Amino acid sequence: MRKIAIITARGGSKRIPRKNIREFCGKPILAYSIEAALESKLFDTVMVSTDDGEIAEIARRYGAEVPFYRSESTAGDYATTNDVLLEVLAEYEKRGEHYELGCCIYPTAPFVTADKLRDAMERLESSGADTLIPVVAFSYPPQRAMLVKEGRLVFEYPQYLDSRSQDLEPHYHDVGQFYLFYTEAFKRNRKLMTGDILPYVVSELEVQDIDNLTDWEIAEIKFRFMQG
Repeated sequence: MRKIAIITARGGSKRIPRKNIREFCGKPILAYSIEAALESKLFDTVMVSTDDGEIAEIARRYGAEVPFYRSESTAGDYATTNDVLLEVLAEYEKRGEHYELGCCIYPTAPFVTADKLRDAMERLESSGADTLIPVVAFSYPPQRAMLVKEGRLVFEYPQYLDSRSQDLEPHYHDVGQFYLFYTEAFKRNRKLMTGDILPYVVSELEVQDIDNLTDWEIAEIKFRFMQG
């Protein structure tokens, strides 16, 4: 079974300019995703999908392949991860290369490790599921959410007003780090978030959205703490 790691790293980040190659704890943040994929020794191909020459140069420096650039349609602000993955798989098919299993890794995912990828792969392959998605529990129960309407607080789910937090069913959200998937199921569904999905639960310490510079600094603090 041939496997491919696809790291999605376009050049047009708006909130943090050049985010995908900005230095994170001593090296470009993109490097962590590449190194985790290579160190795992799971993949026949580790490639970076980009529209940017500088990103491509850094990707190759750290050992990834960049055999082609993104099309204009998948390099814009409104292109989805699904669009990018479908394009990459289709381009490899044109070149006579077929992969049965794929792994999408985001370029700003320094908490992804080779061990985590190997563990996740083993779980997916033994599960019968189409896809594996890392998730983390919400730190506070969403059932206790409140809305502001006409300047006043309103419980969105008033039926849980008197429920104890520990009695409410845990809810989870995607951590935005990596996705493992069987390519035929993905091409059929054309979305990662549909089909038979296996959860891969990670701790809150290993999760950090990086949307602004404050998020970036928090991620570095967490990363250094985890390094020991």
